[in-house]
Amino acid sequence: MATATYPPPPPFYRLYKDYLQNPKSAPEPPPPIEGTYVCFGGNYTTDDVLPSLEDQGVRQLYPKGPNIDFKKELRSLNRELQLHILELADVLVERPSQYARQVEEISLIFKNLHHLLNSLRPHQARATLIHILELQIQRRKEALEDIKRRREEARRLLKESLGTLDGQ
Repeated sequence: MATATYPPPPPFYRLYKDYLQNPKSAPEPPPPIEGTYVCFGGNYTTDDVLPSLEDQGVRQLYPKGPNIDFKKELRSLNRELQLHILELADVLVERPSQYARQVEEISLIFKNLHHLLNSLRPHQARATLIHILELQIQRRKEALEDIKRRREEARRLLKESLGTLDGQ
């Protein structure tokens, strides 16, 4: 079986052969996908919503509701994680056959930490965007000041040259 280094383009390129003469001759692009779709055997959705822990079948260790103190809850889960890791070390030394329950508890804490951090991503994206825009404004102001400074320098040089020419 022979293969080409560069295979021919897909056959639908012929639909665009008269595009330069008549741009309306090309077919319309397909509409954007909305809702759920299957890709490589996995179900995905176009809704950008973080599923709750209950939807994922995981017990939530921090309080529910819109007014969560993320800093307090993250610290609490971190302390709890440290405690469970120490307990796991103790269980591995004292009762090695009973480590599975401790590992499950640690896994549950990690899932809760991960979910809390993922719920902060929109805030992080907004703060990053604000920072980038502030930097752009600062750079533009600096560029404007540089232009003004150079303009004044050019005017001064022109005045000096005119004064030199008038003086001769």
